[in-house]
Amino acid sequence: MKTLALRIDDIGASSKQFEVYSKKFKGLGNIFFFKYLPWFRAWGPYREMTASEWDKVFDILQEFKAKLTVAVTACWVEKDCTLTPFHEKFEDQAKALKKALKAGLIEIANHGLTHCVVGQHLPGLILSNRKFHREFWPWLPEKLHFQHVEQSQKILQDYFDTSIKTFVPPGNVFADTTIEAAKKFGIEIINCQTQNNSKNGIRILSNEKIKAFHDRELVLEGVNWLRKLLSEQPNTKYCFVKDI
Repeated sequence: MKTLALRIDDIGASSKQFEVYSKKFKGLGNIFFFKYLPWFRAWGPYREMTASEWDKVFDILQEFKAKLTVAVTACWVEKDCTLTPFHEKFEDQAKALKKALKAGLIEIANHGLTHCVVGQHLPGLILSNRKFHREFWPWLPEKLHFQHVEQSQKILQDYFDTSIKTFVPPGNVFADTTIEAAKKFGIEIINCQTQNNSKNGIRILSNEKIKAFHDRELVLEGVNWLRKLLSEQPNTKYCFVKDI
């Protein structure tokens, strides 16, 4: 029997609304309105999952005796660059997750404070804005890395009343400074597309035993997408990312 952790990303991330780009015609699809058209667009926009959809997800997890690591972005970045905490922007969804956390169905992971470079997060007129929907670029000020990890940890831990040990860097982008910040503010594991490693006392965990996906799949294809995924994993024991 194999062991597998399930991880869903981008919960509460405004990137689902503002990361709008196209890969068509070597980027020419990004010009003007084309990137918003279904055939041209590569990512957004799409909506946040509803509380009722989360309840269906929890039913599926129980059906398959599965667990789920939920990577939450602590704040939604508005058009005017103001930040709204996840539990305030999506109150019903936050309550549903909190209930599932207490029931032992999910682990809450830190998926950044903003998921993006604030101020450069809105769609461009003629260019892709994808690179600006990665939060922890090495070229950003060191102070920002520490501030964002500290603030996101506080918001998520205070609301969910839990100690958060797993960090999922948006877009798999992070720097040595991010690792230092993670260690300072209680993170023990950084999980992303990388090689297994350890640095500065932080465990860098690859996705080798982790099935990672986004809320986008469930929003666009329906929550039964998760049931289909689990039905294709016979003889599997599920755990949280922090337990890999």
